Amino acid sequence: MKVVKFGGSSLANAEQVKKVCEIVMADVDRRVVVVSAPGKRHGGDTKVTDLLIACANCRQAGKPYEEALASVVARYAEIQKDLDLPEYVVAEIERDLRQRMASEEPSKHVFMDLMKASGEDNNAKLVAAALRKRGVEANYVNPKDVGLLLSDEYGNAQILPESYASLRKLKDAAGVTVFPGFFGYTKAGQVVTFPRGGSDITGSILAAAVEADVYENFTDVDSVCAVNPSLVTNVKPISKLTYREMRELSYAGFGVLHDEAILPVIRAGIPICIKNTNQPEAPGTMIVREREYGLGEVVGIAYDVGFCTIFVSKYLMNRELGFGRKLLQIIEEEGLSYEHAPSGIDNMSVILRERDFPKSTEEQVLARINNELNVDSVFVEHGMAMIMVVGEGMRYAVGNAATVTKALSDVGVNIDMINLSSSEVNMMLGVKAEDSEKAVVSLYNAFFGE
Repeated sequence: MKVVKFGGSSLANAEQVKKVCEIVMADVDRRVVVVSAPGKRHGGDTKVTDLLIACANCRQAGKPYEEALASVVARYAEIQKDLDLPEYVVAEIERDLRQRMASEEPSKHVFMDLMKASGEDNNAKLVAAALRKRGVEANYVNPKDVGLLLSDEYGNAQILPESYASLRKLKDAAGVTVFPGFFGYTKAGQVVTFPRGGSDITGSILAAAVEADVYENFTDVDSVCAVNPSLVTNVKPISKLTYREMRELSYAGFGVLHDEAILPVIRAGIPICIKNTNQPEAPGTMIVREREYGLGEVVGIAYDVGFCTIFVSKYLMNRELGFGRKLLQIIEEEGLSYEHAPSGIDNMSVILRERDFPKSTEEQVLARINNELNVDSVFVEHGMAMIMVVGEGMRYAVGNAATVTKALSDVGVNIDMINLSSSEVNMMLGVKAEDSEKAVVSLYNAFFGE
């Protein structure tokens, strides 16, 4: 049994939906299909999810929203007409959208999740209709009806463990189940969404629940590549990598798979196959629990920008009992989640996402560190990038650090921070954001070049 998920680019227009139907029909084991909302049809286009957010913003601001609503309906209508589906399919979608827009939800976060979720929900109805037109016994399933329960963290929900037992019934469902990604329901019955990219999470949850043999994640690339293909020509594809390697690469900027999506299938031991909707015959990339690797082998290099670092210095910090705990407690009490916290004997750094650290919060945090910890100095450096050099084969290998530092030295990039993870699966580097791309290219050439 296979659970298969299709992303927004795979469902952007009727031609893509036709490909999806053909892929599902080509393998009788593809019995649970998870769909995203329609994505961009071309470079200057807008995703349906973003159209829905604009629609919700209009209503919340008390502005006319008919034009915004019509643009959403038009996207579905275009697909419906090009697939020659009955007109009632779009009529039902429009009715659903108008009911959502007219609802009186208790807060703007609840209303926003209700609207965002409609992208996937209505697309699942459309895809199910497209499959039925081709003679497939396809059934749209609403997450509420099969017990996909999530925490009431709007826009950032997590699955409640009791959901798995309820979702297991999908294993015995007749025909093909078409399931909307990205959202579920709270115990109180309100719609709540995962973070953006959450359809990956839905697919992973369902794969674990039904004990699938494989979770196939279809996107618009043939495979995961060793580095961002926009930076390097003829980039090396990755045929197989481990869960840990994929999670590290996803965290650091690989957009192929949402980094939280792997967790349910990791626990269940289910392999993931990344495949291309536009070239389904390509083998793709398998993500598995264990794989064979060579000593010192690096599988991929990823990077992400948008970080900042709080630098704290205090003489004899290492002698002060509980200093690190007190510093991180300040971070916690200010509602911040930190990414990394490297330290020395007289200094400690805390790395944060800049999007979570506005100027007002920064001033409050620095004042508290000065007043409560009596430090010698504290300051924040903005505009940092994190680079991850990842590979199971890095464990016990000699010379990887030398290769990394030489590669960056060769292109004049200063390393602000370097850290080898305790699992020794990745080496993390902190550099200036403006240096990140040339640093990654140099690292790729050092590890994968001729």
